[in-house]
Amino acid sequence: MGTTQIDENGVIRYRRAKSVSRAEDIQKEEAKVRRSQPDKPCHRPRDSLFSWSSGFDNFTGLVNWGFLLLTVGGVRLLLENLIKYGIRVDPQQWFIVLTGQHEGGSEHPSIILLMFNLWCRIKRNSSSNKTHLRRQSLSYHNFSSTENVANGLSNSKNKPEVGLVQYPDNLNLHDIIYFIFAPTLCYELNFPRTNRIRKRSLGYAAFKALAWIDNNSFGVHIIGWVQKRSFFIFYPKVPNHLIWLIFFYLLFHSFLNLIGELLHFADRNYYCDWWNANNIDTFWRTWNMPVHRWAVRHLYIPLVEQGYGKTFASTVVFFISAFFHEYLVSVPLRTFKIWAFMGMMGQIPLSFVSRVMERKMGPRWGNIVVWASLILGQPLCIMMYYHDYVITHMGKELIEMYGHL
Repeated sequence: MGTTQIDENGVIRYRRAKSVSRAEDIQKEEAKVRRSQPDKPCHRPRDSLFSWSSGFDNFTGLVNWGFLLLTVGGVRLLLENLIKYGIRVDPQQWFIVLTGQHEGGSEHPSIILLMFNLWCRIKRNSSSNKTHLRRQSLSYHNFSSTENVANGLSNSKNKPEVGLVQYPDNLNLHDIIYFIFAPTLCYELNFPRTNRIRKRSLGYAAFKALAWIDNNSFGVHIIGWVQKRSFFIFYPKVPNHLIWLIFFYLLFHSFLNLIGELLHFADRNYYCDWWNANNIDTFWRTWNMPVHRWAVRHLYIPLVEQGYGKTFASTVVFFISAFFHEYLVSVPLRTFKIWAFMGMMGQIPLSFVSRVMERKMGPRWGNIVVWASLILGQPLCIMMYYHDYVITHMGKELIEMYGHL
């Protein structure tokens, strides 16, 4: 689009229209302000990925999650029927049905049908690859990201602060209280701020948080469902996993966005796309961004700068994380075991396994390893603490009474 103008010689000249988007100007201004800050900031204005304004639409890992849940659920039903009823069908009948030996001929029609179906699929995929060519163009995600930057943080008209706080002007009660309640663990002299509170976003975040907190009947029904069955590892895995996902959405998306909106905190990057993680390392770097930033800033980088290797620094980070996981579980339960500690330290060899799976079998299988560790690992740890808690606090005479849970 442009405008036309006739010069003195009567020649029509086209002039490029001025851009109405201020995205580049805002980005340059923000980068200039960040470079001029006296400290090293680790926050910048961003939207949460689950927000409509973020423009994020890559949820491939959730497809693997769905298939894995179906597979694990099918295995559970298979084992339950096998234990309860045994083998009710002769396995030889499976081959007879598959080969179609009793269908009036020795041509094995079932196998022929399967081969024909496979041939049709291969032929269709090859033809589609020839006709559908990839075009390099501006993606919708990039357009949405540019539009979001142009509008500020979701039409909140964010602009970088002109006046920067310098040390020791930050040593006051207001800054201390703000840092205590801000949804971050890393202190900065100048946090990215919004100019106003978006009432619609605030009301929506408050509604979601209150709805999930009030709707506790879901957990009650799950607990009652589990108590009616033997406490086998396959029974609590799905309910526990769903409760963990609900807790993640409630805390990292609803509650932290609510606090960020009230405090004008502009960096809403509380989590990344951990559901698409192809290995364990990527998962731990993306699912809890406030803790990850703190660990990188105050543990990992100082160790590397002191001359230690990256592997040693990562091991120290996992060790400290394992200690706090064990502390937060053992103290309330008054059961000092090392299951949570061992579970966290076990992530180190598991990350090696996931990287091998990703390298040899593809990113999809690495993502499946990540989801499998979440679905099966947490119920196993809960079973261990449940068993030790009953023995420690309820006495051996109550084991038979509560052993069926």
